[in-house]
Amino acid sequence: MDTVETDLETLARDIDGCCRIRGTFTLRSGQVTDEYFDKYLFESDPRLLARVVAAMAPLLPADVDLVGGLELGGIPIVTMLSALTGLPALFVRKEAKTYGTLRQAEGGDPRGRTVVLVEDVITTGGAVIDAATALRRLGTRVEVVVCAIDRRPADATRLAAAGIEVRAVLTRADLDAAHR
Repeated sequence: MDTVETDLETLARDIDGCCRIRGTFTLRSGQVTDEYFDKYLFESDPRLLARVVAAMAPLLPADVDLVGGLELGGIPIVTMLSALTGLPALFVRKEAKTYGTLRQAEGGDPRGRTVVLVEDVITTGGAVIDAATALRRLGTRVEVVVCAIDRRPADATRLAAAGIEVRAVLTRADLDAAHR
């Protein structure tokens, strides 16, 4: 990978400019909004994704054995992060397969290892908690999630209550400041 510029203000401006779109959108909650943040637009841009991953790598703890990308948005990020750092990747499904290997986590065996979860955007933290719970049942240590964007409200405590530290490249406030 070429040298990648990781100035966070510029990165926030570029991601916001790429991903904040206008129109009429129905959210998962059923609410209708005229603005939408399409995270897949930065994930599908190889240069922008490389900048996110370069900023994410220093957030990894020193004692990590595997980086585990959450389906679907964490998969492109964890693949590039694995290539950049040399750490093996783990691909974490929302649910275990009902055929073949029946696994929820694909890749190397995570048992007895330290896994750092990798996510694109965290809004409520539910998917991260579900993945951490499933991996912990397999005998892994999961204490940290690194994400490209933390969009949780400032008073959010669900992940901390689940014993998971969030390390984010950018926050909702960073993107909102870049939008102005």
